[in-house]
Amino acid sequence: MSKSIRPLAFAAICVTLSLVLSQIRLFTMPQGGSVSAMSMLFIVLAGYWFGPKIGITAGLAYGFLRIFLGAFIIHPAQFALDYLLPSAALGAFGFFRYHKWGLYFAYIMGAACAFLGSFASGIIFFSSFAPEGQHVAIYSAVYNLSFILPEVVITLALISLPQVKNAIDHVSPI
Repeated sequence: MSKSIRPLAFAAICVTLSLVLSQIRLFTMPQGGSVSAMSMLFIVLAGYWFGPKIGITAGLAYGFLRIFLGAFIIHPAQFALDYLLPSAALGAFGFFRYHKWGLYFAYIMGAACAFLGSFASGIIFFSSFAPEGQHVAIYSAVYNLSFILPEVVITLALISLPQVKNAIDHVSPI
């Protein structure tokens, strides 16, 4: 495979796997959000394997393609905060590749950015769901952590398995 085509082909595969895995939900929250089967990991891997430029591109493609899978959109800014920016951030941390714990850092930083986008969206667009008397920031933080954190824990546990880590490390950049 040509050196210029390989990153794009892998990124397309990563986007596809993320989209498929996002449909395998362990549980779904009432106002959106779900714990899926490692759907964020493959966007992180696109950046980890081929750098932030490919990772961000894969993340943006993933964010836009989620529209077709039933994204809940009430405003363009909410779409950006809940779908585009978090997805792009997942792929942005490819510069950690050469660090001993690079994949873990990249995944945690990407997931943290995904949380921040959803947290901000929750405050701005979904404050009406906060229970009476509860601060909207606390509500948004707890709500969004309730589905992002379990997926992070599950994914970190799985990528810690030696077989999974070796398979991921076997894919080499250009």
